[in-house]
Amino acid sequence: MAGSSAKLLVQMEITLLGTGSPLPDPTRAGPATLIGAGSTAMLVDAGRGVQIRLTAAGVVAPMLSGIFLTHLHSDHITDLNDLITMHWVLLPEPRAQRIWGPVGTQELVNDTLEMLAPDIVYRMAHHADLNEPPLVEVAEVASGDVIELGDLTIRVGEVDHRPVAPAVGYRFEHAGKAVVVSGDTVPCEGLDELCTGADALVQTAIREDLLEKIPQQRLQDVREYHSSVEQAAGTAARAGLKKLVLTHYIPPPAPGEEEQWKSLAAPHFGGEVVVGDDLTVVMI
Repeated sequence: MAGSSAKLLVQMEITLLGTGSPLPDPTRAGPATLIGAGSTAMLVDAGRGVQIRLTAAGVVAPMLSGIFLTHLHSDHITDLNDLITMHWVLLPEPRAQRIWGPVGTQELVNDTLEMLAPDIVYRMAHHADLNEPPLVEVAEVASGDVIELGDLTIRVGEVDHRPVAPAVGYRFEHAGKAVVVSGDTVPCEGLDELCTGADALVQTAIREDLLEKIPQQRLQDVREYHSSVEQAAGTAARAGLKKLVLTHYIPPPAPGEEEQWKSLAAPHFGGEVVVGDDLTVVMI
C-alpha cells in the first residue's frame, strides 16, 4: 500500500480504510482515509477500527507522516488514542506524532493524553527504554492555510457541517495531481473552491431517498448536514473532477447495491464514481 514511507509513488493513492458511519457495522470501520503520495502517507480522520485497517493496508502508526482531522465528531476521532499509543510504543526512538485539525484539536489531544495517563505510567514503569510520554505536535488549521509536508502541499478549506463548526476539508497536491478529502459537509462554496481543478474528491454521502422513508427523527436530522449522492455528484461536476470516491455511507450499500449508488450520481456527474468497501484502493 501507499503507506510505507520507504516507497516512492509517482501516482497518488487513496485507500478507503473505513467507510462506515457512527452506527456499528461488522464489515465497515469508522471514517478514515489514507492518502499516499511520493514518500508520504497521510491519514484523514481516525474512526473506529482505524489501526486494524491500517495494518491490513500494510501500515503501522509510525509510518504516517501526519494525521489530519476534518472535525471533532466522535465517529471521526474514536481511535485517535490508539494511534497515539501505537506511534509511541512502536518507535525505537522518540519522534513526535504530527496532528492537524480544526480549532479544538489541541484540547482533544490534551484530553486524550490525560485519559491515557495511567497506561503511560504503566508502560514507562515496565519498559526501561520508554523514558518520556508520547510526543504529539498539534497544529490547529483554518481555511486558507497551506501546509508543506515532504513533497506535498496540503491546502485547507472550510466546509459546512453545522452545527459542527469549525469543519474543514483538505486538498493534497503532489506532482501535478490533487485529491480532496472533504469530511462531512453539505454542498458549499468552501468545498467548491477546494475541489476546483482537482483530480478526485473523497466525499461522505447519504442515500436521502432511503433516509427520508425512515420515521426516526435522528436519522432525519442526518439529512440536514450531509451531502446526498446527487449533491456530491454536483460538487464533483462543478469542480471538473475526474473521479468521485464515495465513503462514510449512510445507510451502507448492501452487497450488489453499488450500481444503485452510481446510478444516482450519473445524471449529475460524467466522471468515474467509486463506491467501495473498506480497503478499496483508488489510483490517481
